[in-house]
Amino acid sequence: MPVEVLVFVIGAVFVIVFASSLSQRTGIAGPLILVAVGVGVSLIPGVAAVSVPPELILVGVLPPLLFSAAVSAPAIEFRRDIAAIGGLSVLLVIVSAVVLGLFFFWAIPGLGFPLAVALGAILSPTDAVATSIVRRLGVSRRVVTVLEGESLLNDATALVLLRTAIVAAASGFSFLTTLGSFAWAVLSAIVVGAVAGWLALRLRAWTTSATANTALGLTIPYIAYLPTEALGGSGLVAAVVAGVVCGQGAVRWLTPEQRISDKITWRTIAFLLEGAVFLLMGLELWGIVESNLEAEEGLLAGITIAAVALVILIAVRAAYVFPMMHVHAARVARSMRRRLSINGGGGSRKRSAGRMRADIEYFDASPLTWKHNAMIVWAGMRGAVTLAAAQTLPPDVPSRDLLVFIAFLVAAGSLLLQGMTLPVLARLLGLRAAGASGPPRDEIRSIDEQLRDAAQAAIDGGTLQRRGRTPFSAAISSLPTAGFVAPLDPRGGADAPEVLEFQLALIAVMRERLHELGRSGRHSTTALRYVLDELDAFEISVKLHLESER
Repeated sequence: MPVEVLVFVIGAVFVIVFASSLSQRTGIAGPLILVAVGVGVSLIPGVAAVSVPPELILVGVLPPLLFSAAVSAPAIEFRRDIAAIGGLSVLLVIVSAVVLGLFFFWAIPGLGFPLAVALGAILSPTDAVATSIVRRLGVSRRVVTVLEGESLLNDATALVLLRTAIVAAASGFSFLTTLGSFAWAVLSAIVVGAVAGWLALRLRAWTTSATANTALGLTIPYIAYLPTEALGGSGLVAAVVAGVVCGQGAVRWLTPEQRISDKITWRTIAFLLEGAVFLLMGLELWGIVESNLEAEEGLLAGITIAAVALVILIAVRAAYVFPMMHVHAARVARSMRRRLSINGGGGSRKRSAGRMRADIEYFDASPLTWKHNAMIVWAGMRGAVTLAAAQTLPPDVPSRDLLVFIAFLVAAGSLLLQGMTLPVLARLLGLRAAGASGPPRDEIRSIDEQLRDAAQAAIDGGTLQRRGRTPFSAAISSLPTAGFVAPLDPRGGADAPEVLEFQLALIAVMRERLHELGRSGRHSTTALRYVLDELDAFEISVKLHLESER
């Protein structure tokens, strides 16, 4: 690796960290700071123009970026609002791409309709930056869930549509052929991604070392991506599916050490990759601007088209979201109450009825009013995936620099206009709640009490055993439960190893109870994962003390 590249990578990491810290202090979106830094550096005399190969973004950046988002997807809440999330992440993307495509086909002479739709697909997906901003405002967690699900799934839809449109531009447009290519790209990706995630989980469960396990986990996005691409499907959709499978299966198949290592690793990767995309775009901007200045239209054409495109995006989103969310709320209410009224009996039917009651309580406790829908509309900002997807346009595409310039202006303008005004809108609508953005403390305390009750029941029932399947001594079993599930304060003495083994046995009971609570649907994913993280950290601490006693 040349020294210049190494210096650039080190400098980029420092800039990304600086931008994140500055964003937290000033409230300015971190991506905007990174783009500004990149533009500033590109204007320094003597700095060569930066050009990033599209394959680097498509293959090297997007698969792990989408996988990292999919791993942390909140399954319970996604299931409840899957119709709304699906509508936003699939149908709205297609509608937006087609409407924008019609506009670009008219506004950019010689572009062609397939490439116009391709640019529309690039601009259609929303960014996770909006979710982080809305979460900090303390808006309803259900709004955050809908935005989270949309930003995760619509990336895959937009990128499949982009790929299909580019193929259509090269080989000629046919509705049936295009529809068939789109369907195959999605279906093959779902199958391969699910299989890759399933196999990876079981292979990782066999690997006991947390370090080796995490190293293996880094390959999963590409294990899903490469065979799917070879089959003609969308490797990016496969990476998303593999991420969802791995995220949901990690609780059952991985150890606490592996889960904590994974969580830190993927957060770091997502942080660096997303920051790198914005920084690179800023560095590339001056070269794009120079290319557009050489054209007859100059910069005015790109700025005008981008401004109109942003207005169209917001208008189409508003026209879709308000009626769709109203219909979704009415349909969910009717479906839940009808199914609950005819559900009876025991066994799985009782569990199903319990989940439905929990769902009804969830919807009743957090209804989405027109004010929440307005936040969903205005929080539809564009970001890293739009910029990354724009750079994947083939070099021989007509007016490529203009198209990339438009994508940059729409993404930056969206972040600036909507990102800076979201707090004002939340305050005007009366949706901002100070302190509501943290973990749900009451729910966490409720889960904690249920875990302690399960631990006490196991002690009272005398079912706990040591690793060699021998019973614990009466002196250990008679100690109060709080001494084992409170913050660790290990005892010294001859019985210390037995005390620690007893704690591990109680943790196993509490973990099983936590799994049952997760399946019941009565608690949010946020609260369940918070308690799981605490339980994992507690178990790791007990194991470390046990090793030191032996």
